[in-house]
Order: sequence, then structure tokens, then C-alpha cells
Amino acid sequence: MFMKTASFIIAGLTVCGTISETAAGGRAVECYEPVNRPAVYDTVYENVLVRPAGQLVDYDPPIYGTRERVVQTVPAQVRYEIVPAITRTVYHTVKVDDGGYAWEWRVIHGRRVLCKVWRKARYQRVAETVVVEPERTRRVVIPAEYDSIAEEVLVRPEQRRVTDIPPSYQTVARRVVVREGSTRWRRVHIPRHCQD
Repeated sequence: MFMKTASFIIAGLTVCGTISETAAGGRAVECYEPVNRPAVYDTVYENVLVRPAGQLVDYDPPIYGTRERVVQTVPAQVRYEIVPAITRTVYHTVKVDDGGYAWEWRVIHGRRVLCKVWRKARYQRVAETVVVEPERTRRVVIPAEYDSIAEEVLVRPEQRRVTDIPPSYQTVARRVVVREGSTRWRRVHIPRHCQD
């Protein structure tokens, strides 16, 4: 490339020297004209990656629901309690004094005298508590207690769907240089100006 550029400069200086000499009245010995060869292009088609391969993930969250459930909150219990005895009051008459002769002081006509007196037997009504039914132990069963509670249950688990996406390509046209353009010098013959 450097050699081509140097040749071009030398040829250009030679032409300039020739022109100036001709303008000054000298005679041209050799004449050259530039010949341009245009660059040659071609269209190349190639596939380029527009989008790389990937994956598309669709996610459905889990679904939960509520379910009613009966649970035992207090278990059944058994306890024992004492039932007191059943009593009744019974009344009956009893002799509290047999009676008979007894000595006692009395005042008769102002005189205090000791007298022998006859007394009747004395009776009295008394109360007596009798047991109708004795004390006993009774077994008491307390039933279990239940309650209804709501609990969360899984209706449908989470779901994932993976879709593979292939890579995407596109055909692109690109112009490329098949041959570089160039410039060369061609010797020319112009009558009465340039000789062979």
C-alpha cells in the first residue's frame, strides 16, 4: 500500500512539473492520465441471531380453601361425689320422771313445814333423728366437649409450566468489497503536445 501511494505521489509531481514546464514554454516529453478502476461490491446474505434461545415460565400460585372440622376441646371426665345420708325426725313420748312420794318444804298458814307429797309420773315428747338412706358415693360422668373450627387446606398445589423458546434468526443483506478500487497512470499520446 505504501509503495502504491509513493508511486502515485511521484507520478503526480511529474505531471505537475510537466504542466508547469509546458506553461513556461517547455516541450512535454511524456504525458500520463489517471485511470480509475472502481471498487467491485457484492451482496452477501447471512443469518444473524436476533433473539437467543430461552425459556418462558408460567407460574400459578397454590389455591387454599377453608374446611370446617369438629374437634374435641375437653375430654370426657369421671368424678365421684358423696351423696349425704337422708334422715328423718321421729317424735315419741318417753317417761322422764317415775313420780311417787317426795318431800318438799311448804308454807302453810305462815308456818314453814316439810310435807310428804305424791307426784305423778312425768312424760315428755322427744325428737329422734333416724337414717332413712345412708351416705353413699355416686359416680358422675361429664361428657366430652366439642367445637367446630375452620382450618386452611390446600386445594391445588402451585403449578409451573416451562416452555422452551427456540432462538430466532434473521437473514441480513450486507455489502462486501470483492475488489478494492484503484488508480493507475496510463501513458497517453497527444498530438503536438506529448510525444511517444
